[in-house]
Amino acid sequence: MSDPNNFNDRMEAAEKAKRAMLEKFRSKAAAVDPAIEAKRIEEAKARDAKRAAAEEKRRARVAAEKEERILAAQLKEEAEAAEIVRLAAEAEQKRLADIEAEEIRTFELKARRDLKYAARKARQGGKR
Repeated sequence: MSDPNNFNDRMEAAEKAKRAMLEKFRSKAAAVDPAIEAKRIEEAKARDAKRAAAEEKRRARVAAEKEERILAAQLKEEAEAAEIVRLAAEAEQKRLADIEAEEIRTFELKARRDLKYAARKARQGGKR
């Protein structure tokens, strides 16, 4: 079996080592030259400005793409509406042409029937 005190000793030693490293890091961070710190801040501001400009450019591009999609959808709807109107006009023309063809066919049938009747009357008229 392991000794519980040994485990606690190791945990305390690890905690002390972590504190020592943190303290070492803090002392280095505090010893930074103000000119270097100002330069670092300026670089961070420049980086942030560049990011903001890129983000604005991206937003403008996204807005333009959205407008293009909306315009394309509107044009598509208008084209579909025009196609529907064109098809309706064609259907109406076909319907009128069919009605006219049916009237002509009916007239021709009546004319043939009348000619047959007249021919039969002419043949019978001579016999009577």
